[in-house]
Amino acid sequence: MNLIENTQIIEALQPQVNTGALVGDYISLKKAEHVTVFVHLLQGHATPPDITLEQATAVAGTGSKALAVDVPIFLVNDCASSDAWVRQTDGVAFTPDAGLKHKLIAFEVTAEALDIAGGFDCLCVKIAASNVANLVSATYIASKLRYGPASLIVD
Repeated sequence: MNLIENTQIIEALQPQVNTGALVGDYISLKKAEHVTVFVHLLQGHATPPDITLEQATAVAGTGSKALAVDVPIFLVNDCASSDAWVRQTDGVAFTPDAGLKHKLIAFEVTAEALDIAGGFDCLCVKIAASNVANLVSATYIASKLRYGPASLIVD
């Protein structure tokens, strides 16, 4: 499978220090059945950031609220010594441990996890403030595209 031709990859948060609360771009899941929210954390300080998923009714963040349905979460807790993804407890938020490591976190979200009946079809990742020594970035990898390649950053 060719990743570029079979998925839509969208930058949620550019790499940056984690001194303040960060809100990723919202994406619409009208045209995708699944998205992996991929967070890259270089933890240089023992204060780990809280990572949460929120849903909205538009890519502008309209009516944003926490995702109410738990989704699978996976973690590589130390990229220097392992590339094995370890399943974590399902949830809508995750806080890594305090270990000073290079970490990868992935949330597996289906479109059905959103409050579709309430008009919610957009998703974003939020990373709470932690410390200037922590570097973070986030990427959305949308798959099972409904209408072929299409922009997910518009309603």
